[in-house]
Amino acid sequence: MRLKLEVENNTLIVYLDGELDHHSAEEVREDIDNSIDLKDIKNLIFELSNMKFMDSSGIGVVIGRFKKIDKLGGKVGVVNTNPHVDRIFQMAGMYKIIHKYNSKEEALANL
Repeated sequence: MRLKLEVENNTLIVYLDGELDHHSAEEVREDIDNSIDLKDIKNLIFELSNMKFMDSSGIGVVIGRFKKIDKLGGKVGVVNTNPHVDRIFQMAGMYKIIHKYNSKEEALANL
């Protein structure tokens, strides 16, 4: 799993490339949490165009970051999900709490 973190205003954009599973979840969780804590982040966008696979550990990472951001009064969005990851988000009911946007720009404008 490759992770790229980018900040625009008070929004953290997380680019995930590869597989978010039990092997990579803890490191990804720590990196995102450190950025949220150190950079005064309010909102979070997951950019998933290069996400190949996600298991229940990955779902835990996303939901945990949602809870953290929600406590800060912010919002979480997701962009560019492939059909596999989109199906996982649907089946897990994640779109009830995390909004799906068509682009990073749309997400930034609406969060």
